[in-house]
Amino acid sequence: MLTNSMISSAKPTGKPRKLFDVRGLYLKVMPNGGRYWRFNYRFNGKQKTLTLGTYPDVSLAKARECHHEARRQLAEGIDPGAVKQAVSRDFESVARAWLAHWRTGRSERYVGFVIARLENDVFPEIGSRPVSEITAVEFRNVALSRRSVSKACG
Repeated sequence: MLTNSMISSAKPTGKPRKLFDVRGLYLKVMPNGGRYWRFNYRFNGKQKTLTLGTYPDVSLAKARECHHEARRQLAEGIDPGAVKQAVSRDFESVARAWLAHWRTGRSERYVGFVIARLENDVFPEIGSRPVSEITAVEFRNVALSRRSVSKACG
């Protein structure tokens, strides 16, 4: 079981190493000095790893709280990794990831137009909201309401 003094005295080595706590929770110490909380678990027969944050931003006590919550979700048949992903993915980050893939083979002028439209019209309205909360109708209404304002003013 880890202690705060064990964590603070752990020195980076040439390879990443793991300092184990309990029930799959560990601190991964990287060669560059980074320290990352991880939780290994199995869901539907697959081995998975949940990232819980970086030390010292996430303390040992907080990492244990998050670990306990993830184990509670597993006991209820819920994948904690899927929960975290659904909650943490805001519309803007998903849209920018889509743009990186979508822009291939399109003219830079058109890509610039789409990016400007999203940055000026859509992101201010719904960019910070989780994707799971935004309906298609709501997205359409944001896009159409901004378009009509643009046409009326220009």
